Amino acid sequence: MLEAYVKKILSSEVYDVAVETPLEAAPFLSTRLNADVSFKREDLQPIHSFKIRGAYNRIVKLREHERERGVLAASAGNHAQGVALAASRLGIQATIVMGLNAPAIKIEAVQRLGAEVVLRGDTYDDAAQHAHALAERNGATLVSPYDDPAVIAGQGTVGVEILNQHEGDPDAIFVPVGGGGLVAGIAAYVKYLKPRVKIIGVEASGSDCLNQALIAGRRVRLRTEGMDLFADGASVAQVGKRPFQIARRHVDQVIVVTTDEICAAIKDIFDDTRAIAEPAGALAVAGLKRYVEDTQGSKRKYVAVISGSNVNFDRLRHISERAEFGERREALLGVSIPEKPGSFRRLCQTLGKRAITEFNYRSNDQRTAQVFLGVQVHDLDERRHVVNMLHKRGYIVDDMTDNEMAKLHVRHMVGGPASSVVGELLYRFEFPERPGALRTFLTEFGVDWNISLFHYRNHGAAWGRVLVGFTALDQDRRALHKYLDRIGYRYWEESANSAYRMFLV
Repeated sequence: MLEAYVKKILSSEVYDVAVETPLEAAPFLSTRLNADVSFKREDLQPIHSFKIRGAYNRIVKLREHERERGVLAASAGNHAQGVALAASRLGIQATIVMGLNAPAIKIEAVQRLGAEVVLRGDTYDDAAQHAHALAERNGATLVSPYDDPAVIAGQGTVGVEILNQHEGDPDAIFVPVGGGGLVAGIAAYVKYLKPRVKIIGVEASGSDCLNQALIAGRRVRLRTEGMDLFADGASVAQVGKRPFQIARRHVDQVIVVTTDEICAAIKDIFDDTRAIAEPAGALAVAGLKRYVEDTQGSKRKYVAVISGSNVNFDRLRHISERAEFGERREALLGVSIPEKPGSFRRLCQTLGKRAITEFNYRSNDQRTAQVFLGVQVHDLDERRHVVNMLHKRGYIVDDMTDNEMAKLHVRHMVGGPASSVVGELLYRFEFPERPGALRTFLTEFGVDWNISLFHYRNHGAAWGRVLVGFTALDQDRRALHKYLDRIGYRYWEESANSAYRMFLV
């Protein structure tokens, strides 16, 4: 099987539109990890993504009658731009189906390339279903973003370039995974020529379709309502059939990383290149860092594929907030201090010369006050040391660094209870973000339950995140849950969350 793909890769027609991107040294990250790290800069392609390779290689092979009917694609954005550019160069009409929450920068880029954009659904799979229906209706050729031999072969040219450009063989190549076309193409070529080079796929937590498939021994479909769309360019519910056939035999390992780790990787890439990768584009670097940490391997040669840089500018605020957590360089602590003169000063003296990144205060009663505290630390060990030190000094401390509600909401709304609220149940919601989504969210709630607390921030991300308090007692919980289940949004009850108890009650 590999030999057949290698022949397809070597005969791929990609360089009419794609460029051979550089393999750049990453000196800052290499020094930190005590390794030789290089970035394969696919963000420098004309559409700022590797997707142009596979899209063009597929479309250029169409017969004349197929070209006359045009092409169709479903995409979160980067494949859409690849298809649009390829079709434009070849004089073919292109229609692209994208999710309603696709980043504006990607929608506008596709339209500038002359393709028609149809917005449908909240996920790639919703868009793909509609694209299939359109293709059956009008006879256009559906260009898969990953589950097509010509597409896989086009993406495999990245592997050709890496082996040609790298001095000696790398020990491992880290590749972001969505539907699997890129990792399959690279694995097919590299494993055929250099079987000892490890191919390591990297997926985002909540959209790890290849990881789940390898665990199950077969392709599985993730529940789309539970998928994390932060790395929207790699959020796919099911790995492609052809990519999985290659990956199950020739991908050595799959690493699953968190949102915070992805944000930290975006910062690492910026530090070395002054380029801003999109979340999916930074997956490989996040996985590389985790791999080095887990294996404690030093002085090895690693390559990470920076797959794209199509990121909305307004997402950078959210990314920068979370980057320090991904690097474990910031601790968020809830600290109870005596409500008396000099307490703040003594707490700061206890922390020593450590930088304070955040300091929110809420008086609790006549005896105690609650402080929501951000402290700069070097790593996880120092974070634990700070918590233990405060405990030894007699402070009541709650480490909230991994508390999602605290990071998303509470740090921005330290307050207290409404005096008129008799009972309150607290819930955190996520809904697909798009213009008017918040209004729709509020409309769905109607007037059946009284809202006592509400917090929403637009992060420029694919999901809107809301914290809602309902005027309700414990005995109302079952009825409230039935109501929320009927509405259909993802939710988590946070009534027992320590951040809520410390700063909002």
